Amino acid sequence: MSKKYKNIHQELIEDCRTGKTKAQFELYKLYYKAMYNTSLRLVSDSTEAEDVMQEAFLSAFKNINNYKEEVSFGAWLKKIVVNRSLDSLKKRRIQQDPIDERTMTVIDEVELDRQEDVAQELAEVKQAIALLPENYRTLITLHLIEGYDHEEISEILNISNAAARTGYSRARKKLQELLKQKETGIWMN
Repeated sequence: MSKKYKNIHQELIEDCRTGKTKAQFELYKLYYKAMYNTSLRLVSDSTEAEDVMQEAFLSAFKNINNYKEEVSFGAWLKKIVVNRSLDSLKKRRIQQDPIDERTMTVIDEVELDRQEDVAQELAEVKQAIALLPENYRTLITLHLIEGYDHEEISEILNISNAAARTGYSRARKKLQELLKQKETGIWMN
């Protein structure tokens, strides 16, 4: 017997189950930014991420009675978004553009310099991730950015746990090679 997860927005979830559109809108407002960012990290296209997110919410609301409350509503919704994003990637199968950098605010110049260095390194890592083959990029994104463990990744991608671990290890090695090439000046943008 599984234990039910206590959601802080349980009343909204129950209202969604009865078809109340106001409750759906409230849940949407609570989760849309996080779900959009999750999709954007996978599909690397803002318009496509927006479409994926919208489809995921429609699917979630349509299937809300299938939500068994074994995990948080956000985790359940995130899995739908990840699966929709992966479906979208499968449809287009093309090289993706790197994710745009976010604007950072700083108070003093020393912090600004440090943040500029970090931002440059982050941009290089994102650029290297974008150069990875799609299957490697997906594994790196799901593990490092989305925080899924190998068992969850194996379930999401419908592969064995060993294949998820091996694929991630190879993807990480390839990413490290690309970053090393960048350091030595071999890597061309």
